[in-house]
Amino acid sequence: MGIRQTEGRKRLYDSVLDTVGDTPCIRINKIAPSHVTVYVKFEAFNPAASVKDRLALNIIEAAERDGRLKPGQTVVEATSGNTGIGLAMVCAAKGYPLVLTMADSFSVERRKLMRFLGAKVVLTPRAQKGFGMYVKAKELAEQNGWFLASQFETSANADIHENTTAREIMADFEGERLDYWVTGYGTGGTVSGVARVLRAERPGTKIILTEPANAAIVSSGYTNTRNEGHQPTESHPNFEPHPIQGWTPDFIPWVLQEAIDKGYYDELIPVPGTEGIEWSRRLASEEGIFTGISGGSTLAVAMKVAEQAPQGSVFLVMLPDTGERYLSTPLFDGIEEDMTEDERVISMSTPSAQMAAE
Repeated sequence: MGIRQTEGRKRLYDSVLDTVGDTPCIRINKIAPSHVTVYVKFEAFNPAASVKDRLALNIIEAAERDGRLKPGQTVVEATSGNTGIGLAMVCAAKGYPLVLTMADSFSVERRKLMRFLGAKVVLTPRAQKGFGMYVKAKELAEQNGWFLASQFETSANADIHENTTAREIMADFEGERLDYWVTGYGTGGTVSGVARVLRAERPGTKIILTEPANAAIVSSGYTNTRNEGHQPTESHPNFEPHPIQGWTPDFIPWVLQEAIDKGYYDELIPVPGTEGIEWSRRLASEEGIFTGISGGSTLAVAMKVAEQAPQGSVFLVMLPDTGERYLSTPLFDGIEEDMTEDERVISMSTPSAQMAAE
């Protein structure tokens, strides 16, 4: 095989926002069972490196179209990180001030990324969980006349996945088998939007939904209360803190309720965060695919299902983001900053090591 060549995209872009979407489906070559084929849809290829870039862009543009967002108006939203980073990118490109509320339990690099992109970040106590940061965003919007992005309720969320993520999957697998599609949930926009299309156009594809084992709020059977605007009015009693950042806030979002009510998934499988960390590390070290704990957790569930799947089955697994926003989390526990003993042995094995010692 000769040297690889590229041809360019054969277009010029007017804005970074025009590069959102069209993320690749990549085959897993080493760590999947040999009797199945597994692809991952790697959302880190979005410009701000997560699936939430799609949501962030459509929330703002939908509000611009119908007049809910005025020129120069401040945008405010509660976020565990990825939506906030996506909104910060969109608001920077479009010129809107942005204030984000986030529990102080989420990774430090997330708040730094949002601030680097020009947003202000208001931290809320971790004891108040996701509901606390949600309430703070609502209060700030009501008090200041700011535009509340409402990622957990807005129809703009699932709609963008129906019109982009799902269409990309349909195009990439045109004429090909697709037996299983596996995803987790945060707001629920990905599963609700993509499932609308899969149920209609690929009804033979089984949809596997997953959630943290110690925050299995959907499988609990209890739905938290909501107000007339579909906003949660309580923290879900079955929620416990978990390491899969971006997944499963401590309430069932209205956007996700569509998938629950319409039976948009065939199985709901819980996964421990430790397994997500293990599979994220394997993806990186054995496949060269660098995703976060959420992506590793989705793959962990796919691997469990794959073990019992029929010969020749084809899987597509959603990888929501990059691993770089997990540097201060348990995902990187044990990854040394200084040289390990093995690395020191390698370093000392050449003549220049003796020169440095003199």
